[in-house]
Amino acid sequence: MVYAVVRAGGRQEKVEVGTIVQLDRLKAVQGDKVELAAVLLVDGDTITTDADKLAKVKVTAEVVSHLRGPKIVIQKFKNKTGYKKRQGHRQDLTRVKITGIK
Repeated sequence: MVYAVVRAGGRQEKVEVGTIVQLDRLKAVQGDKVELAAVLLVDGDTITTDADKLAKVKVTAEVVSHLRGPKIVIQKFKNKTGYKKRQGHRQDLTRVKITGIK
């Protein structure tokens, strides 16, 4: 079993070949190939964390689609002052499918 932990969009995701992952929006068109930076590689019993060896590891992915995440409601309130503020946010996301770990 081969899997890798990749860094993308300020977070780390555990991926295998064929996994579909949602990342922060990438500047790529649907169908483009993207390369992700590996932080850890597990190949059977071998675990690789050395930066020099990980520089040679290529995790490739294909952009499946662009979408927007769920709405997050942000509310602020201060007691006895009449201050209240309501704000919403939807994160721009990209769905990618992992095509190879080499």
